[in-house]
Amino acid sequence: MTHMPAIVIAVEDYDRLSALLDSADSEDETVESLEEELSRANLVKRAELPPDVVTMNSRVRFRNETTGDEHEMVLVYPNELQGGAGRISVLAPAGAALLGLTVGDVIDWPMQGRKPLQIKILGVTHSHSLAPGP
Repeated sequence: MTHMPAIVIAVEDYDRLSALLDSADSEDETVESLEEELSRANLVKRAELPPDVVTMNSRVRFRNETTGDEHEMVLVYPNELQGGAGRISVLAPAGAALLGLTVGDVIDWPMQGRKPLQIKILGVTHSHSLAPGP
């Protein structure tokens, strides 16, 4: 297992995620992983979040360290997935892994039935409102 970087989460996101997890299937492996992530997170007010931290509704640019391929996704709550391509739910294994990471962090990205991918966070763009495109 690779080093688990420290994570930072906005108090507002923590509260909403905690409520979401309270109503989720506690036997689900991803729910357990996210609960574990939240339990070790440093909580700060949204206004105090460093600009390079992955938060809910932020656009994350990352690189697969094995292939060199770069990708970009928006981390969303499960009910916001229908907004278009390029979104990942915080309740998906990879989504739970992204939350709270900082630019430069390298993590193992869980893959269903396959060896995890190693990814590096390259950039984070914050958006307070992600309205669906035309």
